[in-house]
Amino acid sequence: MTKNGSFKKIVRHHAKDTGQRYTEALTDLEGLGGRMHHEPAGERLLAHLRDRYDINPVAATKLSVHKTYVFRIDRKDGDPWIARAFPPARPRPGVEGDAAILRFLEQQDYPAERLAVDDAVSDFDGSTVLITRFVEGGPLPDSTEKFALMGDLLGRLHALPHDESSSRPGGASGEDPRREGTPRQDLLAALAFLDAVDTKVPATERERFERLRDQVRSADDGEGLPEALLHGNLLHAPDHAILSEQGPVAINWKASGRGPRLADFAYLIWGTGSWNPRRPDQERIDAAVNAYRRHIEPTDDELDRLEAIMYIRTLYLACFGYRRAVINGAQFDEWWLIRPQDYFRSTAAATRAAFRR
Repeated sequence: MTKNGSFKKIVRHHAKDTGQRYTEALTDLEGLGGRMHHEPAGERLLAHLRDRYDINPVAATKLSVHKTYVFRIDRKDGDPWIARAFPPARPRPGVEGDAAILRFLEQQDYPAERLAVDDAVSDFDGSTVLITRFVEGGPLPDSTEKFALMGDLLGRLHALPHDESSSRPGGASGEDPRREGTPRQDLLAALAFLDAVDTKVPATERERFERLRDQVRSADDGEGLPEALLHGNLLHAPDHAILSEQGPVAINWKASGRGPRLADFAYLIWGTGSWNPRRPDQERIDAAVNAYRRHIEPTDDELDRLEAIMYIRTLYLACFGYRRAVINGAQFDEWWLIRPQDYFRSTAAATRAAFRR
């Protein structure tokens, strides 16, 4: 079979796995990179904000090498803003959903970043921009205290009352705008990352590649578990929380929405592990558990499925990295994201024991 024929076969399999038509699956794979990457010009963004909001901005500074569309906007006439000029592939309703959730969080006095203006969403060069206030502060402490702070942030969030303004599906990373929604979208995105580079995988890597894909296909997506408003990506590098003078503040709500609350907490628990060697860190687990349970007491079903749910975001990250390595002709060396399996098993067991004390 020709390489082109092999790719057509992959597209058909991808369509079957994701429930799409062939043409949808083809677009899913071929347009992947273009949908995720966006690098707007800072000067043009300043001009847009000047015209739109009648302000005097003087500098647009990128805040991340990965999120090339996120800028700090310094102004002569006021405090700094954050401007997120999302990739054009992200529909405006998604950004308006971010703003709606931030309005709800402000009404609930939840410690999140705040919209900079009432009309915080605008159109710019084919993309949609969200404006929030810059949060002064620094990173969370790299210690056990960090997991207590994050556990409390998640517990408070998950205990908020249900509101229609924050009822959109959430929990998936959503780097591919086609895959925003519940954590299941992370698994579908992970399949797309792998399927998009299938024909480029070396023969020596084929067996391990297929095992990874099978693991994604069979992963637990959290369906049927208790739901709440999720942040979706609180544990991140750097963490999506800032320690301000008033305490920790959660930022970057693109992945937020309603979904299985365990997905948020399971990702945090995965992050408690000692990195070398990877083993349960009981002190960090206890800190996260004690802070979280002040607001939420997990069900038996949630505790039973904790180990499986810990794999959702880590599989997503592994597949994201695998695609990047293949495209760059590099060796994929991030298997630690999903291995060893003993770490997931023992960390889940330690967490269940902490809740049941």
